[in-house]
Amino acid sequence: MRNPDTLREDATAIFRAALKAVDPAAAIRRHLRRKRDRLQVGNRSYDLARLRRVLVVGAGKAGAPMAAAVDEILGDRIAAGIVTVKAGHGGPTRVVRIQEAAHPVPDAAGLAGAEAILDLARGAAADDLVVALISGGGSALLPLPVPGITLEEKQQVTKQLLSCGATIQEINAVRKHISAVKGGQLARAAAPAQVLTLVLSDIIGDPLDAIASGPTAPDQTTFAQALAILGRYGIRAAVPPAVRAHLEAGAAGRVPETPKPGDPLFRQVHHRIVANNSQALEAAAAAAATRGYRTLILASGIHGEAREVAKVLAALLLEVRATGRPVEPPCCLVAGGETTVTVRGRGTGGRNQEMALAAAVELHGAEGVLFFSAGTDGTDGPTDAAGAASDGQTVARARAAGLEAARHLAENDAYPFFGALGDLVVTGPTRTNVMDVHLLLAGPRETRPA
Repeated sequence: MRNPDTLREDATAIFRAALKAVDPAAAIRRHLRRKRDRLQVGNRSYDLARLRRVLVVGAGKAGAPMAAAVDEILGDRIAAGIVTVKAGHGGPTRVVRIQEAAHPVPDAAGLAGAEAILDLARGAAADDLVVALISGGGSALLPLPVPGITLEEKQQVTKQLLSCGATIQEINAVRKHISAVKGGQLARAAAPAQVLTLVLSDIIGDPLDAIASGPTAPDQTTFAQALAILGRYGIRAAVPPAVRAHLEAGAAGRVPETPKPGDPLFRQVHHRIVANNSQALEAAAAAAATRGYRTLILASGIHGEAREVAKVLAALLLEVRATGRPVEPPCCLVAGGETTVTVRGRGTGGRNQEMALAAAVELHGAEGVLFFSAGTDGTDGPTDAAGAASDGQTVARARAAGLEAARHLAENDAYPFFGALGDLVVTGPTRTNVMDVHLLLAGPRETRPA
């Protein structure tokens, strides 16, 4: 039987292999190639000799390495560029300027970056190519409200949506409709220039209109849907009056909608997904196999309330341990996606830490199992941890240290709980972002004599 320390070491190594597989710079190099004056991306080719300028814009946690790779490939042809990234996630580039800003709640630095990006796009002409680098976190990092709404009011709405348990898709649907750049409006600003958007996906199913709120993609959401989301979570009356008034005016047809599918401007816009959660999961499974585990990828679309999802995954891990179904141990079940947390307590944590804590309660007393959950961006909620790991002894170890798992779970207070046990997963900024990775490890089952 593998001991708990071995399972933890293996899970850490497997997670790092997943991160390596979605390195943003390597992903750009796989998809974007230049041979003299020909720029190739997939089946599409651009004649650089016919272009007046190449402009680079973008936003997201993976923006710095993406920009560095584009710099390396197109450096001598880039006329100007600016990409906004999360504070602490910057990196060296030659031509493209990196603007660091706050995430997930926007700040003045993000506002300045968004204004510069929009100005650059507006200056593009028909014989220019705008290369847009989009990754998870880009929505909060492009905080340019429509006239009449302040940054502070947008910050308040973001906080309210984050706290009530809204999904990232719902949050972005609202943010698009109070933004001057999201929901295809960056592409509208760049028209009639050609736009090439390279995307690192952090959304289940890789929907282009949802990743970073789709600044260069057609928007399928509406003002009416944004209002309905506020109503669904009971915060319509609580949002700033200017926000509510703008959404109501849009729903009534007094404010132009975001550009929709079929708009002619998108004939000049092309997108390419360069990395996503599935690639991370495949790499994790391969790394687990090299360590002697049988592997099974469950899904890359795991979503729902974090603690409820954790119960299901923990039950599956216990089934594996007891019966060998659906995979005989030693095994590593791999899953990914993005859960949500409805904040009811006053504690500190994140969705991955909450999942690990809920799993610890379910796994209490079990031998030879480990639940590992972490965000590929290196951050989980408002903490410096990417996630946490738990096993069948976590609850007992906590009690010995004076901690009650159930109380910490009720208070959404997983961070100090796992911090005291030394079970936080801390990676520092990874400069990538393809949602979360969940690893369910089970050591060999004990064989009993007949």
